[in-house]
Amino acid sequence: MNYGLETVVLRYPNVYGPRQDPHGEAGVVAIFTRPMLTGEQVVINGDGEQQRDFVYVADCARANLLALNRAQARGIYNLGSGRGTTINEIAAELQRITGHKRRRVQGPERLAETRRIYLSAEKARQELAWEPTVSLEEGLRRTVEHYRVAEMAAGS
Repeated sequence: MNYGLETVVLRYPNVYGPRQDPHGEAGVVAIFTRPMLTGEQVVINGDGEQQRDFVYVADCARANLLALNRAQARGIYNLGSGRGTTINEIAAELQRITGHKRRRVQGPERLAETRRIYLSAEKARQELAWEPTVSLEEGLRRTVEHYRVAEMAAGS
């Protein structure tokens, strides 16, 4: 507690979902989805075996509401699935969902990239009664559908 204020901090994993901007430092799901829908080449930085903890945006939004509405919520909470998913696995699942047929290309590895990061959300489970409810497959399907509709709207 600083200055008499009770605080809550939520640490987010790799959050993905509809309306994520695929430009700049956006997440890999948004970066891969558009080119897959338009039949373009997808480039994976490095060997693609980097592991990240992916959680759907609605699950993270729900965690915010739980933290806001629980009087006993205090301190730092990690949000995450607790398991790593490789960039290659994400690319393969997005290819399956989109029907993208082009072979993925390996690009240069990013300097000082973290190889593995995933979070234990045990404190959030215990104190906020939070855990992710949208599976990775379902979240990716929802995300692709959003981009598919957005592409159709942009083309009309």
